[in-house]
Parts: sequence; structure tokens; C-alpha cells
Amino acid sequence: MATVAEVIVETLQAAGVKHCWGVPGDTLNYVTDAIRRSGIKWVHVRHEEAGGFAAGAEALLTGDLTACAGSCGPGSLHFINGLFESHRNRAPVVLIASQITSEERDFDFPQEVDFEQIYRSCSVFCSEIRSPGQARRKTAMAAQAALAKRGVAVLILPVDISQAKAPDEPPFAVHHAQPVLRPSDSELDRIASVLNAGQKVAIYGGSGCQGAHDEIVALAAKLKAPVAHTSRAKDFLEYDNLYNVGMTGMLGNAGGYHTLRSCDTLLLLGCDFAWRQFYPDKAHIVQVDIDPTHLGRRHPVEVGVVGDIKATIAALLPKIAEKSDREYLDDCVSRHAKAFETLGKRATAVEGHKIHPQYLATLIDRHAAADAIFAADAGSPTVWLLRHVKANGRRRTLISLTHGTMANAMPQALGAQRAFPGRQVISMSGDGGLAMMLGDLLTAIQENIPIKVVVFDNGALGFVELEMKVEGLLDAYTDLKNPDFSRVAEAIGFHARRVERAGDLDAAVRDWLAQPGPALLDVVTSRMELVMPPFIGAQQAFGTALYSAKAMLGGRAGDVWDLVTENL
Repeated sequence: MATVAEVIVETLQAAGVKHCWGVPGDTLNYVTDAIRRSGIKWVHVRHEEAGGFAAGAEALLTGDLTACAGSCGPGSLHFINGLFESHRNRAPVVLIASQITSEERDFDFPQEVDFEQIYRSCSVFCSEIRSPGQARRKTAMAAQAALAKRGVAVLILPVDISQAKAPDEPPFAVHHAQPVLRPSDSELDRIASVLNAGQKVAIYGGSGCQGAHDEIVALAAKLKAPVAHTSRAKDFLEYDNLYNVGMTGMLGNAGGYHTLRSCDTLLLLGCDFAWRQFYPDKAHIVQVDIDPTHLGRRHPVEVGVVGDIKATIAALLPKIAEKSDREYLDDCVSRHAKAFETLGKRATAVEGHKIHPQYLATLIDRHAAADAIFAADAGSPTVWLLRHVKANGRRRTLISLTHGTMANAMPQALGAQRAFPGRQVISMSGDGGLAMMLGDLLTAIQENIPIKVVVFDNGALGFVELEMKVEGLLDAYTDLKNPDFSRVAEAIGFHARRVERAGDLDAAVRDWLAQPGPALLDVVTSRMELVMPPFIGAQQAFGTALYSAKAMLGGRAGDVWDLVTENL
């Protein structure tokens, strides 16, 4: 008769789990032993948070269920931030959270943690297996919830239950339902009526547009509509798209910003962009989303319908009258082209100046594989990835904007590389982010995961520093006294190099990407580089001027000089 731990592992393997990320612990011994004897591969991380990030990246990119497992108390608690990121990315992950023995619960026993209270806010399923007879059914429920609702499921497993013999249960299993969901014909008629009546129609697509590229481009061609996209839809809408105008928001560009602010009719497709100030003030808005709770929650909409984007647009296309006026479309596309031409001017090597991070990102884009996977830390590395690394329909990007956490890139790269061992995986890490999770560089060596890590080493929490300057504040407590990351990585076992001169960078990037194993490139970049938004309002201009005045009066004239010379 199998143990409960064996039943859980068997059920997860049948549901498609290939890897389990975690750190072994005494209350987890029966689970790790069952995994050892199964077809699931255990990936030993140095910190459980990294395991949560890695499992989420693997699940998001493959669409398959991935697992992590932690010991009682602190072990499973350490996963929380990585799994919060995974949940908000809608990645199907199951956490096996080991718990102290049942008879000691509720007596403040050492390492006792109420996981149900903690994980309920970042999971689609969270439940304890309270008897051996529940093992197979609850595991199947957890796996199915993670796959169907696209999120994290948490199975809490007391150690005494894990080692108990599991009785025969009915053959509960996980079902991969894939319904085709689209609005009714009457709803499609309403959408077509609004779009056909519009003079300046724009499309704004989000991550729900995955797999719908051709249908959306065909719709844009009929409507003569510019297509803006969220950061998470970059991979799905940017490439092979004559109607693309990029992103809006603070990380966007003038083309995307102008498109959404100036349209008279806006079609929202699978997007949940949160910043309301970037929506049009007066426009007819139609929203299509797979989640009915998303309809109208960011901005009032005229028509809100539930549907899969690909199926909905395919059904809508025959109802759309082809427009002939391209004036609005051509204006938006032209603005987008000019904005990127301006951004490209910063992506150069300037003799006598510090390395522009845009130049580093452009070289990575130029020399990276056509099907490379990129992960970027929250903050300025995300901006450089979104603005200077091109999508082509084969590349994928991983960023943290919905959760907005530091230190996501390198562990997400671990998960992506383990999921796709034959592809090039690049972590665009900030110096602050990498330092937070530095220990899991050891995971790349121990597990032979050949990730490529580049450090945007500007000696500061750069994005935080920029926010302070825009608010008119002197930056405080953002300095980072960094080591030479290349020497640290080399000591761990990485191929590593440090670059301080722009003239050395091209060859260094090519050599770094060509390494067969884990490799790290530490690049000293300009600390004063500004992330320019698509527009500069009076408040931002005043705040930056106020910062400059305070810095001059405070004896920091050199900082102001660097700010001006590095950016102007």
C-alpha cells in the first residue's frame, strides 16, 4: 500500500508535473523520497523564494503544471513572495507545504504556521489534507484548480499524514478542460456596431491576446486601427504588425500614449491595465476578457463581454465593415516610429561617458538567439528590456509588473532554462535585485543550469532614486556598495567578466552569450541615466528642477552635472 506522499506525487506526475522546486527538510522527507523514485525531477534551490519564482516561470512559459515543496514553518513560508509573483502572473503552480504533526497543532509548537491564512490571498486553492483518505482527491482538486483558474494551489500536508498508508480511493484525476468561449451573436453585433461607427478606433491588447496575433492584425487592417499593447503582451502583438504603436503608461512611448488618449473608440482585448490616467477621457470603450470580474473595473466601459480573444475576434471579423481612412492610423504609427528613433539615440557608445544601459540592452538584443528567453528585474532593467529588445514571435520575456517585486529575474531564468534546456535564457538583473538572491547563483552550478546573467551595475536602487528626484526629493538610502560581481560569480563557478568601458562591451557580450555553461557579465552603467516617460508633465518637470536646486544647495553639484551631461 502506498504512502500519502507517494499518492500525492503520483497524482501530480499524472497531471503533467515535470519538476519540483524546493529545499529538503525533515518534515518533507517522505515527499522528497517519493519524488526521488518518480519521474518528477527535484530541483534543489538555495532559497525557497527562488523556487517560487522559478516554478512560476516554468509554468507560465509552458502552460503546464509545476510544483514546489517546502518543509514546515519557515521552509514553506519562504516561498510566499515567489509564489505571489507566480499567482499574479496566472501561472499554474502547486505548493506542497509540509506541516507539523497533527497532534501538536494549535499548541504554539515550534515552527507552527497557519498556512491557510497566509496563502489564501495568493492562491486559487488552499486546503489541508486532514486524513489519508483525502490525499488523492485533494491533490487532484488542487492541480485542477491551478490549471483551470491559472494560479497557485497550496496543499498543506502534516508530516504524520504524509507517512501514513493511503487507503484505496476512487480514481480521482486531473482533467485539462479547454473550452472555446466567445460572446453571443447579439453581443458581437453590439461590438461591431460600436466599432463600425468609430472614426478613430484603437485596439489595446494585453496578455489575453496570446495566440491571437493574426486575428488581431486582421481586425486592425479592417478598422485601420493602431494597436497598442501592455508590457505582458509585447511577445504576442509587437512582431510582424504594421499597426503596432507600442505601450502606453510611464514605461511606454509617445505613440502608444497618444493613441489611447486621442481615440474616440477603444477596444480592450484581454488586458487589465491598472493606471486609469492613461485611458481616454471621452471615448466609446468595448472590453473583451476571459474573466468577467475584469470587465469595467479599471475604467467604465460601454460594452463588456466574456470571451477568449482568438475565438471572439474570429467571430467578430465578418461583422466589421472595412474602413478606408488611414489618417489617424498613419499619425499614430508615425509618432511611434519617431519615439523609437529618439530612444535609439541613447543606445550608443559615447567616448568619455559611462556606459548607457540602453546600449547594453541593444547589444544583447543584437547578439541573442532568435528564440531566446529574457527575464528582467523590476525597475530599470525591465524598461531596457521592453524598449530595446525586439519581439519576433519566437522570443519570450518575463517581467514583474503586476506584482512589481525586486529580484525576480535570475530565479525566473532558472525556471525558464530548466523548462527549455535547449534555448538561450538571459537574466537582465539589477545590482540590487541580484544581490537579494545572490545565493541562488549556486543553484545554477549545482543543477548545471546554463543561464546567462548580465548585471546592470549602477551602484544604486536606480528606479527608486529616479522616483525620489521626480518628487523633488534628494535621493536617500539608495546607494549600493557592490562587490565586483564577476569575481563573486567566478568563485561560485560561473564564467564571468566585468566591463567598465563601452568600447569593450560588444565583444564581451558576444563572448558571454557564447559560453556553454552558466555565465555572468558585470557591466558598470551610468547611475544618472533617466527613464524618460512618454510625456513630461508640469509636476515631473517641477520635481526634477526642485531636486536639482536642493542638490546644488546641499553641495551635490557634481550629481546635477552628471545628470545633465549623461542625459543631455
